[in-house]
Amino acid sequence: MKKIPRRQQNNQATNPPTNTMRTAVYAGSFDPLTNGHLWMIERGLEIFDRLYVAIGTNPHKTYTFTVEERLKQLHNSIPSCERLSIAEFHNHYLVNYARSVQAQFILRGIRSYTDYEFERGMRHINNDMAPSITTIFLMPPRDIAELSSSMVKSLIGPEGWQESVRRYVPPPVFEALKSRQEN
Repeated sequence: MKKIPRRQQNNQATNPPTNTMRTAVYAGSFDPLTNGHLWMIERGLEIFDRLYVAIGTNPHKTYTFTVEERLKQLHNSIPSCERLSIAEFHNHYLVNYARSVQAQFILRGIRSYTDYEFERGMRHINNDMAPSITTIFLMPPRDIAELSSSMVKSLIGPEGWQESVRRYVPPPVFEALKSRQEN
């Protein structure tokens, strides 16, 4: 993983950028954060002037980690960068959160045909709600294309799981998963 230059990090969405900046939101549950998510964040910082990595909550999902724990894992796994903000949003549509931080783009990852079908539908609904916000899709490289939080969670438990999981998540997340499993 490339190192993001260490700079002061703005962790709040209180000072939205001006409209001349290309600003994107990359949202997810990040439960747990994977190396695939980190790849998306790195690419997002290469493409956009400002990137908001935002934890959204889905009332239909059961989470391994609390929002606070996931925020901490993001902070501990991503080097500080003045163009990057880590935030959370609750009980809002993603496009409404994107508008609140004056983002013109939503960044989404496509790993498979199933992802594409779901994200294509969401892109159209988001466009109905906020036509001024463009959804950008990225495909990860082959070595992490199958990586998902669900896949990581499914590997935890059997003897030797640590060696399998370690390669798919950043070190702070691996330590949190290991601690959670030991308790």
